[in-house]
Amino acid sequence: MIRVLLWDIDNTLLDFPAVERLALQAAFRDFALGPCPEDRVARYAALNAGYWRQLERGEITKAELLTQRFQVFFQQEGLPCPDPAAFNRTYQDYLGETVVFLDHSDQLLRDLHPQVKQYAVTNGSQRVQEKKLARSGLGTWLDGVFISETLGAEKPSLDFFQPVLQAIGPWAREEILLIGDSLTSDMAGGNRAGIPCCWYNPQGQPIPGDLDIRYDIRNLNEVREIVAGNR
Repeated sequence: MIRVLLWDIDNTLLDFPAVERLALQAAFRDFALGPCPEDRVARYAALNAGYWRQLERGEITKAELLTQRFQVFFQQEGLPCPDPAAFNRTYQDYLGETVVFLDHSDQLLRDLHPQVKQYAVTNGSQRVQEKKLARSGLGTWLDGVFISETLGAEKPSLDFFQPVLQAIGPWAREEILLIGDSLTSDMAGGNRAGIPCCWYNPQGQPIPGDLDIRYDIRNLNEVREIVAGNR
């Protein structure tokens, strides 16, 4: 039986690319940096994603990521570099204020709330994630939130998952399901922790042979059927 769901937030419950674009463009306006067209957003998104992968591998700290990504981005774009820390704060404020649900995830969590325990597990910035969960209302349907900054470790490290498992109670691993979009943080982390994994894979990408992925879904609402079939 599945009794506990561990949800990733960005690109799983919430549409991060859509919010990332709006937040970056809004910060550009606030700092009078000129236009931020789609191609510029795409270059930032690629750069930012690379930094998050470095964080997952333990090559940089969260503080370094949040500052260096904008220092490098402005250099690459040939733009006058404002205070990177101030720009980052403004950008993060906009990230937290904008909510775009994926697959009506708000209704999904509400419907599953009486059936299973639900927790968020995220590498995202604490400042942003707490604001997102409050503003979106998703926090209402969660039994707890685990953020890497407060745990002192990032997914996919066991140092992230071990305190999560200790905190949620004495559930057998087979009673827990981790749902996320990232192969490198969610699926790899779940494998390390011995937690069954559900890959949110809306594009239908092939499943890597080196990962144990129990469920491969295109729409989050397939989790309803998974839970119902394991009751």
